[in-house]
Amino acid sequence: MERYLTAQKLKELIKELNELKQKRGSISERIRIAQDMGDLSENAEYTEAKESQAFNEGRIKDLEEIIKNVAIISKKSACESVEIGCEITVQNKIGKKTFFIVGSQEADPAQGKISNESPLGRAFLGKKEGDEVMVQTPSGKIHYKILDIK
Repeated sequence: MERYLTAQKLKELIKELNELKQKRGSISERIRIAQDMGDLSENAEYTEAKESQAFNEGRIKDLEEIIKNVAIISKKSACESVEIGCEITVQNKIGKKTFFIVGSQEADPAQGKISNESPLGRAFLGKKEGDEVMVQTPSGKIHYKILDIK
């Protein structure tokens, strides 16, 4: 499955992956030291180190999968319709809002970054300037008009 990321987010994930891989040695050392303490059934240090190892390895696997299937998105210089990488300005009864359409890994609604997979993002995809969109949210239906696409 393709994962949409900006170049900046990809760089951050690669950095995190490298840090987690470097952490493997210290986790292995913690496990070895805890094993030397004896009875593993009552050894909290061993249990904690093994849990840390499992989390670390799981995150490494997740990051490798994301990076392997990445599709780089960049801010479009011109968008005729809403797609990943576009910045859109919309209006609803509350006022105007600007959103940047990103992949799910980068979604941050508080920063105006909405996922192409979210109900709001899906509703905007493919629409053009002037189109109106009705989006079902947990608080009810919200009507938006697309004012500008960049």
